[in-house]
Amino acid sequence: MKKLLLTVLILVVGAALAACGGKEKAGDDKTLTFGATAGPYSDMLKKAIIPGLEEKGYKVTVTEFGDYIQPNNALNDGNVDANLFQHTVYLENFAKENNMELSSLIVVPTAPLGIYSKKFESIDEIADGSTVTIPNDPVNAARALIVLEANGLVEIDPNVEPLKASEKDIVKNPKNLVVTPIEAAQLPRSVESADVAAVPGNFALAASMNLTDALVLEDMPDQFRNVVAVKTENKDEQFAKDIIEVIESEQFEKVIDSDFQGFGKPAWMQ
Repeated sequence: MKKLLLTVLILVVGAALAACGGKEKAGDDKTLTFGATAGPYSDMLKKAIIPGLEEKGYKVTVTEFGDYIQPNNALNDGNVDANLFQHTVYLENFAKENNMELSSLIVVPTAPLGIYSKKFESIDEIADGSTVTIPNDPVNAARALIVLEANGLVEIDPNVEPLKASEKDIVKNPKNLVVTPIEAAQLPRSVESADVAAVPGNFALAASMNLTDALVLEDMPDQFRNVVAVKTENKDEQFAKDIIEVIESEQFEKVIDSDFQGFGKPAWMQ
């Protein structure tokens, strides 16, 4: 009986130690798993971030997700050590709504929303009565309206919070634009049918659009730029510090300038 109890105790302690070792794997074994959505930010990891981490001795793998829910669930569950796919506003709202302790580690260059047209070659050419498609989700719709307002095409009710504005809050429309919200994923296709389309950068790139072809690109506030996120408890871990160091390096910026043209740089890179 004593032998049986001793065996059970050894197995329990061994399992506990193995669990602890798995939890600290990133720090001890220098292995990292990043979560990302397929597309430009997965590419940014592979081209601009992972090579620098590998030089520091890390073995890095990327897990790609097909939606904007699972990358944070995986991060919270410890299945990935960090992720790159979302901006600060989304991260904070998601963490709050799902009772998660997730934090932004560093802001990275991000594909901005752009105003595109096959009919006009400049913002000034946009004609009276033109149709303009914008995203139908609240955050991206507000971003599109901010860009239109910044370029003198509309004026938004000053009493409305800028990040909550919709087409219903337009109080001045000197060119009588017909502003139509549609699904963001349909916006690249709408460039062919509408006179003007406001397309978020990730959807533009997914449709093989060139960011530099936009009539104008969004002057994006940092809260809408994508971030590397980690569990809050890991913000001060060595792997987190090494990620920041790689992203702040001269080599990272060189890759951004050569392979990610049109991406807006965060304030810390200016």
